[in-house]
Parts: sequence; C-alpha cells; structure tokens
Amino acid sequence: MAIRSQHLDTTSECLLAELSPGLASVAQPRQLSLADRIFYQHAIEEVYWRHRIWPQESPNAKPSLDEVMREAELQKKVEDYLRNSEALEDYWQQPVIAEQLQREIDRMAQHTRQPEVLRELFEALGNDPFVIAECLARPALSERLLTNLYAHDERFHGELKRRAEADLQGHSSVEQMKRSSGGYSEIEWVRSDSGNLASTDTRDVGVVKMTDREWKENIQKLAAGFGYAKIDKGRPSSATMFNDVLAAIPAHVLSTLQEDEGYYYARALLQKTQDCVKLATVAWRKEPLQSWRARAETQGPRLITATGAYYTLPLISSEASGCTNDSWTPTDSAPQPRDSHTAVWTGSEMIIWGGYAGILLNDGGRYNPSIDTWTATSTTHAPIGRELHTAVWTGTEMIVWGGKSATGSEYRTGGRYNPTTDKWTLTSITNAPVARESHTAVWTGSEMIVWGGQHFSNFTYVNLQTGGRYNPGTNSWTATSTINAPAPRYHHTAVWSGSEMIVWGGSHGLNTGGRYSPTSNSWTAVSTVNAPTGREGHTAVWAGSRMIVWGGFDGGGNPSNTGGRYNPATDKWAATSITNAPAGRSGHTAVWAGNQMIIWGGTTPPSNYFDSGGRYNPGTNTWTATSSNNKPTARNGHTAIWTGTYMIIWGGDNLNEGLLSSGGKYDLKTDSWTPTSTPSGRSGHTAVWTGAEMIIWGGGVNSAFFNTGGRYTPSTDSWTATSVTNAPAGRSSHTAVWTGSEMIVWGGIYFEGSNFIFLNTGGRYNPSTDSWTATTIINAPTARDSHAAVWTGKEMIVWGGYNSNDLNTGGRYNPATDLWRATRTANAPSARSGPTAVWTGTEMIVWGGVYYDGSRYFYLNTGGRYNPGTNIWTASSTVNAPIGREAHTAIWSGSEMIVWGGIDAFLNYSNAGGRYSPSTNSWTATSTTNAPTGRYIHTAIWTGSEMIVWGGTDDSINFNNGGRYNPTTNAWVATTTANAPTGRFGHTAVWTGDQMIVWGGSYGLNTGGKYCAPPP
Repeated sequence: MAIRSQHLDTTSECLLAELSPGLASVAQPRQLSLADRIFYQHAIEEVYWRHRIWPQESPNAKPSLDEVMREAELQKKVEDYLRNSEALEDYWQQPVIAEQLQREIDRMAQHTRQPEVLRELFEALGNDPFVIAECLARPALSERLLTNLYAHDERFHGELKRRAEADLQGHSSVEQMKRSSGGYSEIEWVRSDSGNLASTDTRDVGVVKMTDREWKENIQKLAAGFGYAKIDKGRPSSATMFNDVLAAIPAHVLSTLQEDEGYYYARALLQKTQDCVKLATVAWRKEPLQSWRARAETQGPRLITATGAYYTLPLISSEASGCTNDSWTPTDSAPQPRDSHTAVWTGSEMIIWGGYAGILLNDGGRYNPSIDTWTATSTTHAPIGRELHTAVWTGTEMIVWGGKSATGSEYRTGGRYNPTTDKWTLTSITNAPVARESHTAVWTGSEMIVWGGQHFSNFTYVNLQTGGRYNPGTNSWTATSTINAPAPRYHHTAVWSGSEMIVWGGSHGLNTGGRYSPTSNSWTAVSTVNAPTGREGHTAVWAGSRMIVWGGFDGGGNPSNTGGRYNPATDKWAATSITNAPAGRSGHTAVWAGNQMIIWGGTTPPSNYFDSGGRYNPGTNTWTATSSNNKPTARNGHTAIWTGTYMIIWGGDNLNEGLLSSGGKYDLKTDSWTPTSTPSGRSGHTAVWTGAEMIIWGGGVNSAFFNTGGRYTPSTDSWTATSVTNAPAGRSSHTAVWTGSEMIVWGGIYFEGSNFIFLNTGGRYNPSTDSWTATTIINAPTARDSHAAVWTGKEMIVWGGYNSNDLNTGGRYNPATDLWRATRTANAPSARSGPTAVWTGTEMIVWGGVYYDGSRYFYLNTGGRYNPGTNIWTASSTVNAPIGREAHTAIWSGSEMIVWGGIDAFLNYSNAGGRYSPSTNSWTATSTTNAPTGRYIHTAIWTGSEMIVWGGTDDSINFNNGGRYNPTTNAWVATTTANAPTGRFGHTAVWTGDQMIVWGGSYGLNTGGKYCAPPP
C-alpha cells in the first residue's frame, strides 16, 4: 500500500504550504476531502513509525510503514476521529470549533516534551496550520472531549444505573450480592505497620498493604460511602477519634451505589480489626465508548471542518527545545482529590490550589475548559501547603494568602503565581496582617484586601476585625483601619463594588457588616434595617449595583434558604424571594453570571449533601432550578468560578465518595452539565515505550481490573485511549513487551468473587492501527501471575511466576506464527514468583524472587541464564551475590545485569544490589554510599550510562525520590524532589531517550511525571 500525492485535492487550497512558524496563516475557507485526510494521516504515521524502536536483536530489517499498515487502517483512523467530532455535535451540541483547535495547537507547541518530533509532525503536514488543526489537533481534541462527556452521561448509562439500583434493592445482603447481575469480588486492606504484614507478600494481589496515612485516608473514604459523617472534615485528631470512624462502619451492610468512569459499584465490609478490613465489591461495567459509538454512528462520517477558521502556527516553545538535567515536569492530569482549596478564573483557565487531601497541599492545577485539559502548577517556591486560605486574580497573577497549617496554627504568608511562566513569588511578611484563616479577600484592581478571620492564640481562637492591603507591584502591605470597622468575625463574605469592599454576616449568626473604602481607609456601617437574618457560611456576589447574599446557617445552626439584595448607594436591603428557592444549606458556592446568580451544592450536616442548585434573577426576583441531568455528584467544600459561558465547579467532599477530584461545567444558556476531565488511575499495570509513545495497559484499583489503557504521546503531550475491541480480559500482575510494531501482554490475575483467576491468555496491540489480536492458548504455559518476560527480537519468553504454587516453567511465543514452545526445565532455576529478567542479546537472565513451601517463604539469591538458541539453562553464580529478595528491580547495561532494592526474608528493605557479568559469571556489589533509602516495589530504567531508580515504599513511607547509579564509577547521585510526583509504589517507568516517564501506582493514582536525564 502506498499513499500518493494524487490523493490531494489540488482544486482546493490543500497543497502543502511553505510557511514560517509563528507567522503563518492561511486564507479561508478551505475543505479537506476524505482522500486528503488519509494522505495527511499517512504523513503523521510516517513520523511516528520512523521513531518507533525496532529491536536490535530482530533478525529482520525494520519494514516500511506501508508494509505494516494498510490504507484501510488509515481510513479507519480518519473516520474514527470524524465520528468523534460528529458525536460531539449530534449528542452534546458541542461542535469542535476553530478557537478550540487553535488552542489545542498552541497547547501542543507550548507543552511538547519531544519538540524535535513535533517539528517533524508540523513539517510532515507542510507547516500548514489549517492542516495541522484538522489532522493533528482535531483527532486528539475530539477523542478527549468525547471520552469525558460519554463517561458520566446518564442518557447512555442510566439504564445500567437503574438496573444496578434495582439489583441492590433486591440483593441487600452480602450473600445476595454474589447472585446479583454485577461482578462480585473481595479484597483485604492491611495497615503495613501491623503484625498482619508478615503473612503477606507482594504477589498477593488480594491484599493491599497501606502506610498509616493511606490506611486512614482509605478508611475515612470507606466510612463516607456508608453515610458516616466525617469528624472535623475528615481530620481525626487522635487515634481514639479515628477508631471511632472505623467502628462506625457497619459490617455486612451495602454502601450506596457509587460511580467511576467505567463502573457503577457498591461495597460491603465483611470483616474488620484495627489493622485490617476485608471488603466485598459488586460492580456493573458501563458500555465502552467504542462499542457505543459503533452503534450510534452507523453511517459514514460527515466531512466536518471547523467553520470561520483562520489559524496561526505557533512557535514551538524554546523552553521545550531540551529538558533540564535532574528536573521533573508533570504529566497532565486532574489534581488529586481535595477540599478547602481555592479557585480563580484567569479568562482562559481555572486555577485551583492548596486544600486538604489527608495532608495539606501546596500544589494545584490549571484547567482549560475549551480543550478539557489540566496542567499542574509548579511547586518550586510555592507557599507551604494550607487550607482555608484565600486567592484572588489580579489580571496576570493569582495571589494566595493566609490559611491554616497542619498543626492548627495559621499563616501570614502567601505567594503570587504567574500561569504564563508557571512561577511563584512569595509575598512579603513585612507589615503583613496577623496570621489567620477563614478570612476574606477581594481584588480592587491594584491591591488585594484581606479582612477578618480567626487566629489561634494562647489556646483560644480569637476572632479578628483587622486586615491589610497588599500591593503586588511594590510587594508591600498597608493595614486597614479599625476605626468603625465591623465587629470581629470569620466565615463572613466580602465583595468588591468597584470602589468599596463590603463585608457582611459571619460567625455565630451576625447580620451586620461594613463598607471599606481603600481610598480614604475608612469604614461605613451597613444598615441592618430589613437585612437578612444573621448567618454564617453563606455566599455573596456582586451583581453590578447590588450585593446579593444567600443561604448559610443562622445563630442556632439552622439552614436558611433566604437572602437579601443590598444597595450600597441607598444603604438599603430587599429580601430575595423564597418561592422555588433551593433548600437551605451551607458550604455551597455562588457565582454571578452577568444577569443571574447561580448557587450550587452544599450541605446540611450531618448527612445531607446537595447535588442541586438554582439560578436567581434579581431583576424579576425569581428562582429557577438548575438542571439535574448529568449533574456532578453532591458535595460541599468545593469551588466554583464563572468563565463568561460556564460555571465550573470542582473538588470538595461528600459522604459517598469522600474527597473528590471531579467537577462539572454548567452551561447557563442550555441549562446543561458536562463533566470536567478525570482520567482513571490504576496500579499493577504495565507500560512499554515504543519510541514515539508510552503505552499503559491493564492493572486496577482495589478489586476492579481494567482491560483499558492509553497511549501517551510526549510530542503532542496528549493521551489517546487504547481500543477495547478484542482486548484481553482485565488483569493485574501481567507482563508486557515491545516487539518493534506491537505490545504483547500475557498472563496475570483477576478476582472472581473471593477466588483468584490466573490467566494464560494475552494479546498483541498495534498502536498504529489501534487494534488487538489474541495470542493463542495452544501449548501456552500454565496460567500464572508474577512471572518475568523478555523480548528476544523474534520471541517473547515468559518464565516463573505463581499459580497456587510457584513455577519454574515458561514458554517462548512467536508473534509471526502465533505459536508457543515450552522452555526447558532441565537445569532451570528453582520455582519462584517475582523474579526479574533481562535480555542480553543472546540470553535471558533471571534472578531472585520468592518461593513458598506451604509454611514459610524463601527469598532467593539464585538465578540462571537461558539461551533460546540451544534451549539450555546455565546457573548464575551465588558467590558474592546479593542477599535473596523479591520486589527488586533489574536492568541490562549492555554488559552487566544490575539488581537493586527489594525486601528480604527478615522484612528488611534493601538499599544494596549487585552487578552480574554473564561473561565471567561473577558478581560485584553496588555501593551503598549515597544510595537511596531501602525500598521495594520501585522502578528502574537504564539510560545508556546510568540506572535510575525511583519511588517504591518501605511500608511506612511511599517515596517520591530516587537515585542515579553509574556502574563505571560505582557512585550514586540523588534525583531531585522538586516538582516530583507524589510518592508511590506499583507504578510504571519507561525511558524515552532523554526522559524517564513514571505514571500511576499506589491504589489508583492517575498522575505521573517526566524526569529529565539527557545523555552526556
């Protein structure tokens, strides 16, 4: 197959343009035929194929793209992205428009992690911004938008949800759960510093070991799923209070129905101690997007082109021309779940920062609703983590200030964040107001004014009536006058009228307030005549000429659905109507949409959380309910901003799910909701690097196992879902290898009820065609997990593992013939699970692992070299070999296998290792000087000159650090922790040639990072 230039429609304006990046623009209107799009898709695939790694060991030369990809497969790719665009317009009335495509091109150019590849892609498309928009940006953008919109749309999943709810009503006991139409599974959580740990090992995927912090976070979230109100917003301050949380979770009772991107599910607690819980889960899988799209879009796709388009080609960021040695940049994903954070709107992005997620956070994210993407905010020089702080937008910077610390004290510090440069500048503390939390802040156009709040002093909380004006231009503070200032308070509101800051309400049911003029540094009292009843925890917006307050709790703790409109010009109040008003609440949000106030969410403790809201029109003094279709989950402690088109809510917490990293966009014109992006996290998955993209697949969260995955392309800094059509069954603890054109996954485990199901199935995934082909099971090795696998150049060799017993068998799989051959067992190493394996070019070397004889575990320091050419095993020496271990790592340096880390028979976490030379059959110890702290379940990659280890755990700390080991000098250098991803284990790592990409891990993280270590 060959794609030739005659596919171009030369009668249109589709000839490749010779244009200068940063200056190019193309006259409109223009169209692309299907043949044009296929031609350009071929050009894109040529770039990716050129960069895909063809193993040196392969006996055949790398074929051309035309030999591995048919024209029909190119056409399917084009039709798929056109159908995605069509579905967005047909089902969500959200056609992809030119502005979105331009922003997507800009994002790629600004955030690319492989600028040289992106330049090649642009050049392959003639540096023509119109073609780049339609053929590179549209496929990525349309899939991202459609995937997220589809995942939570009850028009397509509502029938399944109703069936699940009916199932739960008809199968209300744990025993009946097993007979429901959902999939039933069990899992055990163990606190890792408990005595139960010694009886578990890393291959037991039915047991999840947690650090003390993770244990507490997960137990609190579990308690929330059973409707148990959290103590102090989920912050139990003592072991006794935490034990109360655990004790409150009822046994053998089903939780409410919960939802994630792929499933509806419910849980029941089977057993519990202070250090261990056993859970049952029943889950109903949603129809995959590709399956739905195939049914919904049965006709040939329309040839969609964005109308009114006039594109410019951006400069590829000079900062992206090369990464900085020993530095991290995050992979794009939603920030971790949290509440008590802040949010501002910049005009194009929502920036969230800080808050609480088990610990106090000093990170955040920038969300672009136009292209549905998140970008992490830098933590370099960021203020220390906090909650109950304030944030304002100045036009160029977000200023955060004050808040509460982890010890309960308050801060008088803050920082200015510039999203253009992704950099922080600390605010001065000279003349800064006294430390505080639960205060307010407004932006005047030139200054930030903070006021009120509370401060802990001498074991007593003191309410404040002081404040300060901060000038970012001079980085200086000026105190606000206290003369005639309102009474001290917290949990009040403040708005900026254009000339005055108006504060009102607050702690213990106040209905008083004041107007502060920064020009005269003076206060004027707000009238109380006809003012709403006193309250705290209410909201306030500025409506152009009036302040509107609504909701909150009165002095007796009763929720209110009343409010008032205050006119500062006349110092008069008018009540808001209660007809059709939302139910009374606190902890909700409110935004001003130009002619209406929109309130949403909130709570009436202890157990009522709202997923409803209302639109208040002050011109008519009327309320209209917000739509309930596809609404976000109920919550409190979230944030909300108004974009000019949408209200975006994000984060918070509720009783069913605990802390949240989800949100929604509410469109006032259509009275409709769409979700914000929340890609699914996982651990126990696999990852391979193709040369052009990282492919992750499989794994799971708790007892849910995925047959989904994603391709991360650094050149465009974008994710694309892998097809689920003909994909292998979901699993964990499997293996994956890259052949040069396909990823082969094999083996692994999943749960069926309380039983392990070991697998001897697999699949070959072709990223060029986004298609799966099953591996044969004829003569396949015994089903297993926790085995090792290598690619030889023409075969995948799997060996060892566990299937109720430890194994020393294996097999060689040839994808060209789809045939298996057994590996020889004569002289093979002893049976084991969790060994490591490397390929030397001629031999597979396996080493380490663990063997269980029915009464005790044996941690092994033995291994062997397997030669597939002769089908012969040769034992590796144990002289000077490292101590036996499992959950270690191994890499091949070109002449040596280097093993490091792991856990031994005495449950010691090792920071030692060894270099094994197969040519001399000898070991040399790796230095422990400056080596990372001992750990296991970490990752290791080889850069060409160094081994980089990162992450892992010692069952008390999940590490976000690592080290670079140079075997030539036998020396270690620590990796930086600045901007490093959250500590984790069970993640994956791949090497791209100049960066290590880590992703996932630790009970379902969906975050990662790129660590730069360019070759010398």
